Amino acid sequence: MAQLLKTLEEILPRVEKPARYWGGEWNQVKKDWQAVPIHMALCFPDIYEVGMSHLGSKILYHVVNARSDALMERVYAPWVDMEKELRAADLPLFSLETKTPLAGFDLVGFTLQYEMTYTNVLNMLDLAGIPLRAAERGEGDPFVLAGGPCAFNPEPLAPFLDFVVLGEGEEVLGEILDLARDWKARRGARADFLTAVAAVPGVYVPAFYDVAYRLDGTVAAVRPNRPGVPERVRKRVVRDFDKVTFPERPVVPFLDVVHDRVMLELFRGCARGCRFCQAGMIYRPVREKDMATLLAQAEKLLKNTGYGEISLASLSSLDYSHIAELIDALVNQYGTEGVRVSLPSLRADSFAVEQARKVHEVRRSSLTFAPEAGSQRLRNVINKNVTEGDLLATVETAAEAGWNAFKLYFMLGLPTETDDDVLGIVELARKVANLKPQGGRITRVTVSTSNFVPKPHTPFQWEGQVEREELRRRQLLVHERLKGKRLEHRWHEPEQSFLEAVFSKGDRRTAAALERAWRLGCRLDGWSEHFRFDLWQQAFQETGLDPTFYANRKPAAGETLPWDHLDPGVSKEFLLQERERALSGERTPDCSRERCSACGVCPALDIPIRRRGETK
Repeated sequence: MAQLLKTLEEILPRVEKPARYWGGEWNQVKKDWQAVPIHMALCFPDIYEVGMSHLGSKILYHVVNARSDALMERVYAPWVDMEKELRAADLPLFSLETKTPLAGFDLVGFTLQYEMTYTNVLNMLDLAGIPLRAAERGEGDPFVLAGGPCAFNPEPLAPFLDFVVLGEGEEVLGEILDLARDWKARRGARADFLTAVAAVPGVYVPAFYDVAYRLDGTVAAVRPNRPGVPERVRKRVVRDFDKVTFPERPVVPFLDVVHDRVMLELFRGCARGCRFCQAGMIYRPVREKDMATLLAQAEKLLKNTGYGEISLASLSSLDYSHIAELIDALVNQYGTEGVRVSLPSLRADSFAVEQARKVHEVRRSSLTFAPEAGSQRLRNVINKNVTEGDLLATVETAAEAGWNAFKLYFMLGLPTETDDDVLGIVELARKVANLKPQGGRITRVTVSTSNFVPKPHTPFQWEGQVEREELRRRQLLVHERLKGKRLEHRWHEPEQSFLEAVFSKGDRRTAAALERAWRLGCRLDGWSEHFRFDLWQQAFQETGLDPTFYANRKPAAGETLPWDHLDPGVSKEFLLQERERALSGERTPDCSRERCSACGVCPALDIPIRRRGETK
């Protein structure tokens, strides 16, 4: 340890932002290793500034460290300069709290938020000296696990993971730690622990399942290869969200991070039913916190961190049943102390503007809306229940209230999209820019166009991504026509979206290309300055895989999908029905406000069907 610290002190002055690797932040938890039997590392496969902004990591850090028999320490992906120094000094990747090498932990847990971080997972394991593949790990190696939204199709990473957690970590992690503690106490064999953890509801051990393929390359079946392993692994959820533990003393970083503020989670889940949105499907059902609980948590969070801003964090925060009362209470209680309340996203309606007006009394710079598609026809296809009239009226009201800059988010390549829909984006942006609000003005409209990526467990999982060349043509179609003094266009490169689609819908065979790409030098793929599409093409060629088979192909409705053995609670029949409604342009209402849409998640998880605000 002394040598590691000495070497680290020599290295850090030579790298960008040394605070990324030093730890010691306010509210950091540093325990006595000898007094605690189970040691777990929480690995975020991206750099410190991104990982420290992730609410889920804060929750898990609190849940584990609240136990007397376990500890959790943080590890982030190093930037390229730090990786170079670590390899040159033969220094293993280490935790921030105690500078313990990652290989020294019992459990090494990765959160999978984005497919373009997968090479970072391999790179972090390699920097730690942990064998990449689960089958190569021995009795003295840690168990490598993963969770998060991408864990609902972990097959591209399956050979590298010992086990996967489906659903909400705070619900299941305690059972895993209990097993690990008892297994370690009796000096059990590695195989014994994996057998035991596979019996925990919500835990998936990839090695305990065999995948068979058809001659056409599609999956024939994914079946357990031993007794006692479930055919399908169902996710775990917190049943009473009002009583779940929440971090009231989160770590406060020493350098600017992406979201550097208090995060108050109002509810979990979303029932708006946007058909492209994986989060909206896998985090169901909606579960809200009581307003008194939120106010008590806000008080403790502000007191324990010193932050001057509270972000109301949820998938669609303005849908919280008591949002107006909550904002009023927070503004009245903390506004005079200079504490700001922020809303991460807004609906396109006057209510949203009214709430935004209350929290932005002084500085009103820009507001963001996400119409997602340029035409009403296509918005009906994706079940985005907002009209052009809603958006224009909302922007006009906001401009009259003092905002003068607006950001509009769209996706290109959505199912059934035509050039008329693409040009509808241009037309809608012009209408927004040309509004003449009374007493206000619009100085800038920024249009951001991403590329549609079909995601598992959504009604569009049977769709293929539009080919790269066509996506680029559509991006240019918008770019060349979106001219004007107040208009600005930003867009995403199709190549990164293409790879995201490959690994979003990939099966276990894609692991070979992933590992080859990493060995060729791919890492930090989510950062455009480090993205090397040529190396990815080389990796697919050398491993004999056709990436378009995964990204661009439309699976048949009856086809076995690589993730069918993993169950988020929403039924496949509902997803198929929603896809048919999409293709016929039929909308489905928000089940938390209108009628139940029979997605199946509440009966599957044995949770009462309730509308928003109902407690019984």
